[in-house]
Amino acid sequence: MSITLADARIVTPEGVHGGWLTIEDGRITHIGQGSAPGPGHSLAGRYVVPGFVDIHNHGGAGGSFPTGDPDQASRIAALHSRHGTTTLMASLVTATLDDLAGATSALADLCDDGLLAGIHFEGPYISKARCGAHNPALLREPSPREFGDLLRAGRGHVRMLTIAAELPGALDTIREAVANNVIAALGHSDATYEQTIAGIDAGGSVATHLYNAMPPLHHRDPGPIAALLQDERVTIELINDGVHLHPAMMRLAYDVAGPGRTALITDAMAAAGMGDGVYGLGPMKVDVVDGVARLADGGSIAGSTLTMDVAFRRSVQQVGLSLPEAAEVASLTPARVLGLADRLGSVSVGKQADLVVLSDDLEVAGVMKHGNWITEPR
Repeated sequence: MSITLADARIVTPEGVHGGWLTIEDGRITHIGQGSAPGPGHSLAGRYVVPGFVDIHNHGGAGGSFPTGDPDQASRIAALHSRHGTTTLMASLVTATLDDLAGATSALADLCDDGLLAGIHFEGPYISKARCGAHNPALLREPSPREFGDLLRAGRGHVRMLTIAAELPGALDTIREAVANNVIAALGHSDATYEQTIAGIDAGGSVATHLYNAMPPLHHRDPGPIAALLQDERVTIELINDGVHLHPAMMRLAYDVAGPGRTALITDAMAAAGMGDGVYGLGPMKVDVVDGVARLADGGSIAGSTLTMDVAFRRSVQQVGLSLPEAAEVASLTPARVLGLADRLGSVSVGKQADLVVLSDDLEVAGVMKHGNWITEPR
């Protein structure tokens, strides 16, 4: 099967080019400037950017990954794919070990089927002082042996663990994770600057939603934010929904870390794509009012109702990123985190044809995955 997309503004790592691209057997085989050499599907001057890669997502469409329910997971993936996310990781929240293992085993089947790119444990090895929307009664001290049991439930599909570096046993658990090809993400943490550096030295390479669920910057007590921002070994996650972060704080982080170390995430929960109401996030009850999700008990922010197209659009319109920069932080950098940048994350010859077509105002007009239209532009 071959298809040519013509009359497009193609956003590549090198810039924005007016031209065309050809897709064969699900991969990009040619990219050219100017008029296409033959008939093609005209995009009428719309933008083509790489499919978004979301490495931190709890749900949407009324469904929640922590339930482990395959039907809910399929609904979640379908919703986010319509908003341009062509690679999606399922994030769990703190729960009992039995519940975590059960959900992990069920979601591993969907990873086998290619619906999900992996499983992320956000908890239970996090700080009670910075637990946010996690049930503090279910938090645990990190244990390499215990984590090994969860890994076995995932059958090779556990890809990320969020952990607080200051907890007893954390550094050994980080090492265990990295030894098993699991990304160690530092977050939901009350660590000092020095404790965070120790976590990075042990193998921590991602900052779970930088700024959120960690001590703020202070000029005499820099804490985890300064350590994570400054260290070249760390990729920082940012939730660009206008609720978790002021645009100036995202710009500050971006200016320090650059596009190669900045990854947009949604941290979406069940209410993404839905209306206001009452939802679940693992064992916790969440009220969504005016699109903002907060715990019913205590009012902590409880994930988001964000989709990646909105995060991308805000990055350009509110934060001031160029289109190639926004494409890097929404696609290529998170693909690098997952070790998939050789296959996806940019509009490049040889890569999977995972593409998003955007209008002049950066609204989604079409989505393609592996060369097949999920939503075909008209």
